[in-house]
Amino acid sequence: MSNSSSITQFLLLAFADTRELQLLHFGLFLGIYLAALLSNGLIITAIACDHRLHTPMYFFLLSLSLLDLGSISTTVPKAMANSLWGTRAIPYTGCVAQLLFFFFFMSAEYFLLTVMAYDRYVAICKPLHYGTLLGSRACVHMAAAAWGSGFLNALLHTANTFSLPLCQGNALDQFFCEIPQILKLSCSHSDSLREVGLLVVSVCLGSGCFVFIVLSYVQIFRAVLRIPSEQGRHKAFSTCLPHLAVVSLFVSTGIFAYLKPPSISSPVLDLVVAVLYSVVPPAVNPLIYSMRNQELKDALWKLMTRPECSGSLVMVLLCSSSVITGKEKQWAPLRKSSSA
Repeated sequence: MSNSSSITQFLLLAFADTRELQLLHFGLFLGIYLAALLSNGLIITAIACDHRLHTPMYFFLLSLSLLDLGSISTTVPKAMANSLWGTRAIPYTGCVAQLLFFFFFMSAEYFLLTVMAYDRYVAICKPLHYGTLLGSRACVHMAAAAWGSGFLNALLHTANTFSLPLCQGNALDQFFCEIPQILKLSCSHSDSLREVGLLVVSVCLGSGCFVFIVLSYVQIFRAVLRIPSEQGRHKAFSTCLPHLAVVSLFVSTGIFAYLKPPSISSPVLDLVVAVLYSVVPPAVNPLIYSMRNQELKDALWKLMTRPECSGSLVMVLLCSSSVITGKEKQWAPLRKSSSA
């Protein structure tokens, strides 16, 4: 028996006991991590440096890629280091920081996906008001609200989780610090109920965002089906389907991870689900957004053939600042290209 005040480190789930399997897990995670870094980095650089992509949709996509990079960088490098060095330990403060930042990036991403649904709704259902409702200042404010709300949500959950007295050891059946796993170590039933209550509030907030996304797409599909030209419908669908696919992947894996019945819970299933909602989306989101988006494909090809814009991180940051501080006329409605 131990108290939370005496815990100096946590023990994360070991992927395997043999050295060969540990190296295999390291190689798999390294490949996924490098793919996420490369794909999200290319999207960030392409959007930042191509003035044709300085529209609200791509500004939110740039923010989404930043959140994806943050979320996968919070969990995967530590898991790779543990597999490579054959250890399971993570310091207590490191666990706190990992949970805080991971929950922050995931919460902010969900709020941002809600904002992106509103962007698609205005672009297709109210194209004449697009420039007014989604000007550069409004986009920055909405993105900042998503990031700020995500950080506040993460701060509340992290502070409440680590205020619980822990007396069930320090071993976590997960490859990163996760709230449900830490709650299993709690020895105070009343305090656990407090965290459960906070989770219920978050679920209600998340359900509200989900209902907003669903209602937005109901209106979007009704408007798209009324477009007379087949080419116009195709362009409208090509801008909406990637976002809808990302939302579906994010929501389905997240709901199953945190709301699955305890009767079907097992260490192996928890591990697989955690990989699906924390590692896979940051790696596949850029692929989903670039598959049906010809403008983004052209920008990426231009970036490949003219790499001077991606020569240094300083240039990327300079280009990113131009997205935020660009003139109002650069934020042209996407609907303009769809109705062409």
